[in-house]
Amino acid sequence: MDIRHLTYFIEVAKYKSFTKASKSLHLSQSTISKVVKSLEEELNVELIDRSAKKIELTDAGEIVLAEGELIMESLNDLSMHLYDLMNLKKGKIKIGIPPIIGFLFFPKIIKGFNNLYPDITIKIFEDDSKKVKQDVKDGILDLGVVMLPADEKEFDAVPFVNEELSLFVHHSHPLAQRDKVEMKELQNETFILFKQELIHDLIIQECLRSGFRPNIAFEVSEWGFINGMIGENLGISICPKPIAKKFDQDLIKAIPIDNPRFPWDLGLISKKKKHPSPAVREFIQYISADLPFNHEK
Repeated sequence: MDIRHLTYFIEVAKYKSFTKASKSLHLSQSTISKVVKSLEEELNVELIDRSAKKIELTDAGEIVLAEGELIMESLNDLSMHLYDLMNLKKGKIKIGIPPIIGFLFFPKIIKGFNNLYPDITIKIFEDDSKKVKQDVKDGILDLGVVMLPADEKEFDAVPFVNEELSLFVHHSHPLAQRDKVEMKELQNETFILFKQELIHDLIIQECLRSGFRPNIAFEVSEWGFINGMIGENLGISICPKPIAKKFDQDLIKAIPIDNPRFPWDLGLISKKKKHPSPAVREFIQYISADLPFNHEK
């Protein structure tokens, strides 16, 4: 089978039109029609129902389209891998990152990686973790950063941050004098929560386990906003411990939560059984190395 024939058929199937496919491929309509007919004769099946005004694929055509797209994707992967190898790890990496993770860690990570591999382009797609996982699973993204654990059947995961969530209060708050607090002590407090779904849901879940439903006064999508709200003593918040460095430490104090502990473990996920490009492998190796942000407390 000539791969060119498959390419032309996929284009016709995509547009459901020989005319539009010919414009897209910059070829004559008759040329494309002959190629598709030749493919049908080679496979000994009818791929396109030409009886209707707008062409439709036959059942056989649907199968050839689905398998043909997989073949083209594999060829594109092959070309990319060879290109990377022949050009000293040149390539592109598409990474999905939830907002808080990008904000805390990735400017430093990307700068360090770019210093080592200036010819590798990193594209960041900021989204909630559910979307990040789905896009990695669908092959839209090469990598995603999520809270662990991740589904081991779907993803390979490389842990790279091991932290905890802490309580953040105004310095004038009575709890600011404490070295640690228990969750049940927060039942009468006013909460300011970040909207990111995993942290948000985890906090509510742990409040319920401690015997109370949190009084959530504000739900915001920007960490700077939370900093300002706590700074005005409008409530308390539970956030990843590393964010203390981003908050106004003259106004806000971070306090460890002792019962229960709130682990905040992050990992870099990739689709299981998908062969990563050399550039992606290099990034995974870089981020899993003993870098300073792995142990910042």
